[in-house]
Amino acid sequence: MIRIFKLLSFVPLRWMQGVGVLLGWIVWMSSPSYRNQFLTNIKAAGLNWEQTKGAVSAAGKMLGEIPWLWSRSANKRALDYAEVGDASFIEQALANKRGVIVLAPHLGCWELGAQLLGETFGPKYGNLVALYRPARKAWVERLLVHFRNGEYLSFVPTNLTGVRALLRHLKSGGYTAILPDQVPPKGFGVWAPYFGRPVYTMTLLPKLAQQTNALIVLGWCKRLPGARYKLNFKDLSDLGIGDKSLSLEEAAQIMNRAIEAAVLEAPDEYLWGYNRDKQPRDLPNHSKDEQLGSKDA
Repeated sequence: MIRIFKLLSFVPLRWMQGVGVLLGWIVWMSSPSYRNQFLTNIKAAGLNWEQTKGAVSAAGKMLGEIPWLWSRSANKRALDYAEVGDASFIEQALANKRGVIVLAPHLGCWELGAQLLGETFGPKYGNLVALYRPARKAWVERLLVHFRNGEYLSFVPTNLTGVRALLRHLKSGGYTAILPDQVPPKGFGVWAPYFGRPVYTMTLLPKLAQQTNALIVLGWCKRLPGARYKLNFKDLSDLGIGDKSLSLEEAAQIMNRAIEAAVLEAPDEYLWGYNRDKQPRDLPNHSKDEQLGSKDA
């Protein structure tokens, strides 16, 4: 599989995006559950089909982009294919040894967004350190381990050891990116409104911010014509997500509103097929040292 990915990475990116669009629509037409989830989610958000149908293509493009994103040759930098918006407030925070948390929802090409963050800030401020959930399938896990840990990128597992490593990184003035709109395991979130529905929302991000005083910014990577991209940032300091006086429920509500606002600006680039309001899964019975502890995250 690794060899196949490397071969596909030589195919022009716009061609792979085109293949991805085709795959996206094949999945749309062949999967009633996907269509129902997509339509349920956009209805809850108060949007219609015309405003969101481009998200079917966008989800497909992500599939087509993966071989290039993960296995292209080292001389093809992410920055050669993208522009980066105003990041002066991030630069200032890092220069002052203040940690930065990039709130990065499933909007646009989030996988490339992490690479762009690393290439933009890595040469001066070191690696982006991010959490990842180990894949259930062994062959997928081998792909993730082989490809994701690239230049200026370090991934640590979503267990207590990984969270502690991330805390140290932020406290020392490092930076990370977190997908805030995925359903966490039971016990590691709270119920908070999202597009008018109560959804189980992660508390990891506000906990990290409260413990490290990290700057929280919104970041998302927009697809442009011609297989180009733009990484956009928005300073969320004024929202107070990391305010220690807030309850986790209040912080989660504020975070969800920030995600909603970003999604409504580009509804045709959001992952509407994700079951955002599903029940959280039980965490497997591992030893205490392997689990996320509430005191440490």
